[in-house]
Amino acid sequence: MVQSNLRTYLPPSTELPDSDDIPVDNEDQNLIPNVLLFLLNFIWTQRQDWYFGVDMGIYHSTGVHPRVPIVPDGFLSLGVERRKNGQSRRSYVTWEENDILPALVLEVVSWTPGGEYTEKLEVYRKLGVLYYLIYNPNHWQRDGHQPFELYKLIDDDYQLQLGEPFWMPEVNLAIGRYQGHVGGIQQELLGWFDGQGKRYLTPEEKAERLAARLRELGEDPDQL
Repeated sequence: MVQSNLRTYLPPSTELPDSDDIPVDNEDQNLIPNVLLFLLNFIWTQRQDWYFGVDMGIYHSTGVHPRVPIVPDGFLSLGVERRKNGQSRRSYVTWEENDILPALVLEVVSWTPGGEYTEKLEVYRKLGVLYYLIYNPNHWQRDGHQPFELYKLIDDDYQLQLGEPFWMPEVNLAIGRYQGHVGGIQQELLGWFDGQGKRYLTPEEKAERLAARLRELGEDPDQL
């Protein structure tokens, strides 16, 4: 937690860039977290106490300098305003969020290694992020890891968790992989699951299943 006597030296969000301006090197680094955000908008449509950031700088006071952010591919914070003071955030500044840290951070490993298993892991550990997910569907063999690795901060150390989808009681959601469609293209995605391991469907998937059920009953959904 930031000490109160240091707050006067911490810059406001209006003076901070929204990211590190480093472009992603593959579209999945944006697609995967945006799918998770899209789903949360339907799962938690009645809640206004969460925020999911995509490729957004997290400013904190535990690094080399408070003006140097860590920029995950995605992160989820709980107990914060859905929209900060009714407006969109440019960045996530911990000292302007009552020192509430992300409960979950996601890194999608790309063609160019980005220190997901080393430097970034240490930053998130020191920051105090509870869950750290490294998703590495294409380069896991190169990196000597598994495609899906979820770490939990226990006694100030990250411990690899087993099981998928993995249930996070502090978030009241599980996260895991599934085969889905985006823009008519089938590919592996990350999704949210309930406590029984049932995946939360997109509105399109729900409509498709309802239409299939109606056809089984002899009804034409296009005529309803």
